Amino acid sequence: MSPTPRKPSPRRKATPTARKTAVAAPAARPADASTNAERVLAFLLKGLPPARREKIHAYLVLTRMDRPIGALLLMWPTWWALWLAAKDFPPIGPLVIFTLGVFAMRSAGCAINDYADRKLDPQVARTAGRPIASGRVTPREALAIFGGLLLFSFILVLFTNKLTILLSFAGAALAAIYPFTKRYTNLPQVVLGAAFGWSIPMAFAAVTNTVPPVAWLLFIANILWSVIYDTEYAMVDRDEDIKAGAKSTAILFADADLVIIGVLMGTFLLAMLLVGTRSALGWPYWIGLAVTAGLFGYQQWIMRDRDRAACLTAFRHNNWVGLALWLGIVIALAL
Repeated sequence: MSPTPRKPSPRRKATPTARKTAVAAPAARPADASTNAERVLAFLLKGLPPARREKIHAYLVLTRMDRPIGALLLMWPTWWALWLAAKDFPPIGPLVIFTLGVFAMRSAGCAINDYADRKLDPQVARTAGRPIASGRVTPREALAIFGGLLLFSFILVLFTNKLTILLSFAGAALAAIYPFTKRYTNLPQVVLGAAFGWSIPMAFAAVTNTVPPVAWLLFIANILWSVIYDTEYAMVDRDEDIKAGAKSTAILFADADLVIIGVLMGTFLLAMLLVGTRSALGWPYWIGLAVTAGLFGYQQWIMRDRDRAACLTAFRHNNWVGLALWLGIVIALAL
């Protein structure tokens, strides 16, 4: 006697919850965002309607307002230059103009950077949650934000002098071309250093209406420092950047990265020593330079195993380098 055939059980329809869990949504929060900065942004935007709040938050993330470390790394060399140019507390006008300009230009640079990397960022875990990569901001919106911030920065420069205005065009060009250099050269960090450091000759020009040799020496020192910290930053994504076809000093230096970073650190310290002697700075500056050497030693120590989190920590640690040198300059000039 044959067994009674069973009726095929009807397929169970997937519930909406099941369908949602089957496809992973892109991360809305970039992996390297600052928790404290995110809390501040959430507090400032909490009174807005949800849709508008999410869009404005996406714009703020695009311009890295959730990660102020980049603006600080641009601000410190600008403040070094302002104090050295004035040989004391700088005039309030240039100080306000350049401080606002630092944040505006850094934000503009981030917007054009994400536009340039819109096809690369989704392939890298740390950047896959960025606004353009995750679809929260369109490339056209990013270009509009870049143009608006560039215009705002130029309006600020109009309150300075002719030499500073002329120099500003080169600064804008460097900020615009940097994001695209990582496709053609293994040294995009050098271009970044020039873009980040162009505020140095501009600051001297704004305060003294000239750009003396010590300004260019400080500019070169800043390029060295930028290569140091941005190589540390690029070490976080090195494996994924290689697969995606991007270029960086972290890829170029390969397993000699820590040694070359150490050489760059020593060269930067030498350049800043020359800045101090040419500016006739007193003992507080030399203490700041010694603290900087200790901070560099600490960065090398925590990066010794090339752990991604440690490399990101070392990058962020450079904020203290900038602060130590600025305090040394300020106190030395005040005595």
